Amino acid sequence: MEQRRPPEYILEVFADPTCVKDIIKGILHTIFFHRYFPSIRPSSIEVLDLTLPTITDVELETLIETRTTALIRQLSSTTSPNNSARGQIALQFFEKKRRRGGLGWFGGGKAEEEVCWEMWMLEITLATPRSEAGISSASRSCLICVITMADIRNVVTERAKVRKAMEMTLQKTAMKIVTIVNRDREHIPPITTSETNPFPYQIVINPRLEGWGRMGIY
Repeated sequence: MEQRRPPEYILEVFADPTCVKDIIKGILHTIFFHRYFPSIRPSSIEVLDLTLPTITDVELETLIETRTTALIRQLSSTTSPNNSARGQIALQFFEKKRRRGGLGWFGGGKAEEEVCWEMWMLEITLATPRSEAGISSASRSCLICVITMADIRNVVTERAKVRKAMEMTLQKTAMKIVTIVNRDREHIPPITTSETNPFPYQIVINPRLEGWGRMGIY
């Protein structure tokens, strides 16, 4: 019998270079807050005037920090004509199941396998305000560059527009997560183990380019 495909939830993330790290970490923590079943000490952070839940767990925090930093490094090295870059970061949750057919030839191999029961895909757009990008480009292309008050006003206006867009996108994404976790519960497997973390997880950057793999499952 073919295994049922796990649900996949797509979240759109829009951010500028100054806020992208906090936004991605905030979204990942929000998902884990509702899908991380070990005993936790909940906390919260402020991101763009929004209060988001976080989990105080050294291993999880380190993993989120490492993956987010790696993605931002890739995004920062990508250039495009419209001063934007795109990337993905995916989060998978697994359950441990006994392999069908036992342990295989002569009892070798693992008795259990990890089967994914839920996936979250963050589609990240990293954008630099047009006016700010223009001034930065001009500064690099000339030895003496005169920046007028009009240029400064344009930068301030553009930053305000970008911040507003980031706030709206983040709020919409957080509400979407809450709606999904409260609505979709039937696919969550029963906890059948006494292990501290009953559902292993992994975070992968740009999975459709590099393949999901089976590395880094926690």
